[in-house]
Amino acid sequence: KAKEPAHDPMLHLLSLGLGLLFLNCGSKYDATMEILKTMLHPTLASYVTTVLEVCAYAGSGNVLMIQKLLTLCGEHPEEAPAAEGRDNDDEDRPKDKLAFPAHQPLAVLGLSLVGMSEDIGSEMLLRSFEHLLQYGEPCVRKAIPLAVALLCVSQPKVGIVDMLSRLSHDTDPEVAQNAIFALGIASAGTNNARVANILRQLSGYYYKDPSALFMVRIAQGLAHMGKGLLTLSPHHSDRLLISNVALSGLLVVLFAGLDMSSTLLSRKHHVLLYVLSTAMNPRMLMTLDGGEAGKELSAEEAAEVCALNKPLPISARVGEAVDVVAQAGKPKTVTGFQTHVTPVLLNTLDRAELGTDEYEPVTGVLEGFVLVKKVKGDDDLAAKKKE
Repeated sequence: KAKEPAHDPMLHLLSLGLGLLFLNCGSKYDATMEILKTMLHPTLASYVTTVLEVCAYAGSGNVLMIQKLLTLCGEHPEEAPAAEGRDNDDEDRPKDKLAFPAHQPLAVLGLSLVGMSEDIGSEMLLRSFEHLLQYGEPCVRKAIPLAVALLCVSQPKVGIVDMLSRLSHDTDPEVAQNAIFALGIASAGTNNARVANILRQLSGYYYKDPSALFMVRIAQGLAHMGKGLLTLSPHHSDRLLISNVALSGLLVVLFAGLDMSSTLLSRKHHVLLYVLSTAMNPRMLMTLDGGEAGKELSAEEAAEVCALNKPLPISARVGEAVDVVAQAGKPKTVTGFQTHVTPVLLNTLDRAELGTDEYEPVTGVLEGFVLVKKVKGDDDLAAKKKE
């Protein structure tokens, strides 16, 4: 096997492992990239360097990087990559087994990876994906459903669901399988009724195709993940930050989806699906009693309060997040809200704020487990002065 490194389906995952070392590191990968160009075969080097670039600028919205990746996606090579550097001994081997995975599908995933933190950039990329579906190469088309899923993790928007539902009936089986899997990623943990209905219809449509039916079952499990209490979204802190651990788990599975028949649909490597567990997080807001306001808690005391698990039901408003940057006063941070009592569930684009003035949160972001302290009123202050 040492003579055939490019035939190993896990080789592109080894490249991803190298890229994850430079995740969100900016231009710090330059020295490593130059070394790889001198050591590796040109086809392999172009793939690995593209992995390094997209991982280094993940979530940055770098315009120059997006332009470069769009150029790669729009290429129409005259000859297949398998024809480069082929030995005479390899003539009997199938052509699709000879080439290292092309860098064009990776460039499609890289577009979503670089622009996933911007709402406007995401809309522009979705429009570009429609053009690539119409004019792109087959290897580009099969990666588009996975790229769309990466842009909208746990966000089953109507337009996204319609697009993936259309691609799930594509004549290319790789495109259809990736679209089915993308439906699961896009609706992960949401219990979305529309996606569940589409997946039920697909299970009847593909009942004679075991590979597609397996992907339908996986997508159904993802859609109802944790009975609707979990999410795969790597964003947190009001979508200002990205969890590198969660993003790494998503990238491993999506990279494996570029060669579905040799990874997720094989007998040996289907366990790669378990890597998604690193991206699973609870999507609820639970308030815990943190004592009285004005009393500072040490890190050990705060951890002890969380460990004692003393939930405190409080009124909370949950609605669509509003951008209040640079606005004067105390503007409302949510719109179209509904009032609930904690614990409450939060969708990916939702935001919560306390609906009472009796308590104040210790942190400025209401996600996950939040310590709240009771605000001292006028009666409490008067009683304290008498003492």
